[in-house]
Amino acid sequence: MQTNLPKELLATTTGERADEILRKCVHCGFCNATCPTHQVTGDELDGPRGRIYLIKEMLEGNITTSATLDHLDQCLTCLNCETTCPSGVNYGELVEIGREHIEAKNIQNKITHIKRQLICATFPYPKRFKPLYSIASLLGLAPKRKSIVAIKTATYSKKVILLDGCVQSVTNPEINHALKTLLDQCSIQAISVKAAHCCGAIHHHNGAPEKALAIIKNNIDLWWPHIENGCEAIIMTASGCGLTVKDYARILKHDKEYAQKAQRISQLTQDACEFFASFKFIKNNATYKSVAFHPPCTLQHGQRINNVVEKLLASAGFECVDFTDKHLCCGSAGTYSLLQPALATQLKTNKIYQIMQAKPDVIATANIGCLIHLQKDSSIPVKHWLELVDIQIS
Repeated sequence: MQTNLPKELLATTTGERADEILRKCVHCGFCNATCPTHQVTGDELDGPRGRIYLIKEMLEGNITTSATLDHLDQCLTCLNCETTCPSGVNYGELVEIGREHIEAKNIQNKITHIKRQLICATFPYPKRFKPLYSIASLLGLAPKRKSIVAIKTATYSKKVILLDGCVQSVTNPEINHALKTLLDQCSIQAISVKAAHCCGAIHHHNGAPEKALAIIKNNIDLWWPHIENGCEAIIMTASGCGLTVKDYARILKHDKEYAQKAQRISQLTQDACEFFASFKFIKNNATYKSVAFHPPCTLQHGQRINNVVEKLLASAGFECVDFTDKHLCCGSAGTYSLLQPALATQLKTNKIYQIMQAKPDVIATANIGCLIHLQKDSSIPVKHWLELVDIQIS
């Protein structure tokens, strides 16, 4: 694609990178065939090819209309298009640049901007989010959580770091509890650094790069002493967080103080399924015989981890049922379901319908956003896959 970005923008690292990404696109349209929003609306500008053109026009200094913002806001950033693209266009990175440009130039949709500010001010901070979630639970808008019983103390041979997560630590703390229990059975100590709760994704994907950088650097500072003290991995139970932390190296590659540390952090980060890929599991609940695994976009398209969880569940004795359009987003997409509820609901309805055709006993997933989003309308339980298994001790 030919570009004509202003010289002052091209003189920046961001502008140079945007130009590089734009020039990779050959407008073949393969991406549209796998774009969830394009499939729903049928609008060229609701597909990656159209959005790339809109971002190009915006960065070149052409007038940005409210319609342009609407089409860009409706992007899930599911990265399905990156999996499909034969030219290797880094679409997700380009969308980040576009959103940061919109924020910096103050040309955003005002209502959406206010919503994003409210989300960024509450969701990444458990102490602020917990009271809101408690109120929602009392009103019947969110499920009440089970109490968590402390796990046993063991003699540990290895140490790993866990990220409790901002939303997950409030809504579903049993997920990390399940992981800690599994690790404990393997004599692996799980270290949770309480001051590191958000990975930075919420700010990073909502046009607040400076705040995201502050959170990311703080996490690195908090984790680094434990890494120097022998922690062998950083294990993620939320694939969205895992994708972001694995991206720390790219985000901070030009930072002289943090670049090397960020690269090390990214190298050590593993999704829980990667860490346990060679372990033997058994069921921990005889109630569920068949399971449908919904692979989050951040796992299958972002981290490019496919069929690992399914194999682990099958080896544990579950019948893993397949379903149509497994590659499509469920509509959660981080904060998307809050900002674009109509499209998010349609995508969720489509996803649940396809899953239910396979008649599973339970739906499993690997990301807190997908879990919360799907369980609102699912007639069967939705669980994190870690909640369904125990380690097989030989």
